[in-house]
Order: sequence, then structure tokens, then C-alpha cells
Amino acid sequence: MKLSDVLIKPILSEKANNQQEKLRRYAFRVDKKANKLEIKRAVENFYGVTVTDVNTVVAPAKSKTRYTKAGFIAGQKSSYKKAFVTIASGETIDLYSNI
Repeated sequence: MKLSDVLIKPILSEKANNQQEKLRRYAFRVDKKANKLEIKRAVENFYGVTVTDVNTVVAPAKSKTRYTKAGFIAGQKSSYKKAFVTIASGETIDLYSNI
């Protein structure tokens, strides 16, 4: 897998921001086929930091329903993979520079 296909986008939530400040742990949405070594190489290559630890989570698919004039419409939100990347002390990743 190419390194440019591994990282999809950073996760910018309140919980992720707290982990960035306290634990130097950054959250990314990654390709479902990517493994921990590919994620580590991609983050080190794109952001120029030293990665010490990578944890991954596969969020399961969820069924969604809504009520409309035509009745209930059922659908599904697809599953995705998240990676929590811990970087070495003294280093940071500026996720807001390109916004």
C-alpha cells in the first residue's frame, strides 16, 4: 500500500484534542487495510516526527433509520479504522496549519 493512501484525515474532536495535549497521542482515520507499521511510516514521513506507539480500532458499522413521508428508510453507516499515534516527547504535529 502506498503511504499516501494510508492516512485519510486527522480526527479533530474534543477528546482527541485532550489526548494531544496530555499524552502526545494523535488520532487519525486510516485505510481499513493499513497495518500498524504502514501507519507508523506514513506519520513519520508526512509529519516529520518520531512515532513511539500505534494503537488501532475498527469502529463497527451502524444501522441508521429515519422516518419520512414515504415511511421508514433504513440504511447503514460503514465501518472505519482509527489509529491513535503516540509521538516522542518534545515533538508536536500542527494539524491546524493547513485549515
